[in-house]
Amino acid sequence: MIYPKIPLAQTVVQLCKAKGVKHIVISPGSRNAPLTIGFSNDDYFKCYSIVDERCAAFFALGIAQQLQEPTAVVCTSGSALLNYYPAVAEAFYSDIPLIVLSADRPKHLIGIGDGQTINQKNVYKNHILYTSNLKLDLKDNNTNGVEAIPIFQNMENKVETLLGLKKGIQEYNEEEIDKAINWALVKNGPVHINVPLDEPLYDMVNELTVKPKATIAENKPLQVDDSILEGCIKDWNAASKKMVLVGVNQPSKIEQQWLEALAADSSVVVFTETTSNLHHDTFFPNIDKLIAPLNNEDFSKLQPDILLTFGGLIVSKKIKAFLRKYKAQQHWHVDLNKANDTFFNLNSFIKTTPNYFFSKFLPKIKPIKSDYYPFWKQVKELRFVKHNDYLNSIEFSDLKAFDSILKSIPNDTILQLGNSSTVRYTQLFDLNETLEVFCNRGTSGIDGCTATAIGCAVANNKQTTLISGDLSFIYDSNALWNNYIPDNFRIIVINNQGGGIFRILPGHKNTENFDTYFETNHQLTAEHLCKMYGFKYESVSDEETLKMALNSFYSEENQPKLLEVFTPKKINDEVLLNYFKFIG
Repeated sequence: MIYPKIPLAQTVVQLCKAKGVKHIVISPGSRNAPLTIGFSNDDYFKCYSIVDERCAAFFALGIAQQLQEPTAVVCTSGSALLNYYPAVAEAFYSDIPLIVLSADRPKHLIGIGDGQTINQKNVYKNHILYTSNLKLDLKDNNTNGVEAIPIFQNMENKVETLLGLKKGIQEYNEEEIDKAINWALVKNGPVHINVPLDEPLYDMVNELTVKPKATIAENKPLQVDDSILEGCIKDWNAASKKMVLVGVNQPSKIEQQWLEALAADSSVVVFTETTSNLHHDTFFPNIDKLIAPLNNEDFSKLQPDILLTFGGLIVSKKIKAFLRKYKAQQHWHVDLNKANDTFFNLNSFIKTTPNYFFSKFLPKIKPIKSDYYPFWKQVKELRFVKHNDYLNSIEFSDLKAFDSILKSIPNDTILQLGNSSTVRYTQLFDLNETLEVFCNRGTSGIDGCTATAIGCAVANNKQTTLISGDLSFIYDSNALWNNYIPDNFRIIVINNQGGGIFRILPGHKNTENFDTYFETNHQLTAEHLCKMYGFKYESVSDEETLKMALNSFYSEENQPKLLEVFTPKKINDEVLLNYFKFIG
């Protein structure tokens, strides 16, 4: 087998292999050549070449999101690793294990004006679980005149040798790499390993010169302090209004028996977001549909005694506004790693998994008779009827398009949602329970939605469908510069010729300033991008042709497909605002 000659590069590659990091996304470069040689010449690894670093990192994020195991991205030195930052931040807030391997110049070449060089040490310090800044391998000073070692590097080598650290450098690097990967494995988040590499970069050998040792990543045993558990049980059994709110959650993560237990209690209402991937007939999956028309008296009736939350970040601005004003007496959050004080009254962070907490908590709960759930069930049923009545009365628009699209998606599909208006529209509809729904809600950015969806599609055999707004799609169009897109991948672009969500927000609409700097008017389409990247393209602009196109859109083809849905931008905001008035 071929290996890079540089021992540090060998060490990085071998420890990734030992710890089960299989998927490696590489952005071509020179300084990272030793790492690229090591990964790409070992059949254990599944390597991908993605030129655009921002897209590469989100592509890796999509793989890690699906597999729930660390995925590595490898880049050269300089601004390359800065382009990883949006995906690193998303991984940080969404608890996705991403390993950044950045090649770097040796220390003596940093800060002297050398090309493609920045201060890479701790560059992600605010959005990273762990950073390893590795040490440069020591060189043999006996170069026989072949290589002239710069004086500062020569002094650095001599100091290390005099201190007896030559062996220590290898041990230090092994321990740091091992520790960083373990953090990604155990804590489910991004880590950064900065790898200084000196020339020559392309030399190869047939035998390994290092045998790094890997430790086993150990998870602490799950537990809940007895006093905390007893207090929770006592307070829960005494409360007549309990609300459970679930944010971003992996499919099939919560055991069904605990959902049934929550559903059987009339003093409990369970609000689920589209990204929660939880379903039950008694749950409330369309939060905004329920609470948007409420008045102060209604909000007082809905105000919970106890709010129990688990899962990731919450999409609905309306539920956040409600729970910040009408605070629960107690807010508990259950999570293994972190708790956000989203509603400004968090008083109990139960640091474990929801399944473990429910296994200790729910068997000791006594369901009590309450009109809390029955009352809001009636409201939910009324909203459902009014929702359908409104959809039958309106002309073609974003809302109408989403109704047709979401009804059309085949069973057992993975649904990736763009941010901004896309995920918010989707929240208004009851989804097919066989779908698995994902969205980059960690930072809620539009910058990597397409690349993440493609990474997701590559990581599994299920059909993946991305629904995206026009600005999100255009912004991330470099994601299509990708040789790994499966033929069953589908994209639906809702094109309302700008950032339509800004028309819904307060502002001076229909002015030149608004059109240019907020809504960002444009006349662009996806047609030529599809031709360039080998997508089958189709466009529609009314309800009838949309339904006809959707009939065959998901069928097998020898290329991925994109359907562009043009909606009339001037009415979408009115249709949506009137929707909330009508259903009330």
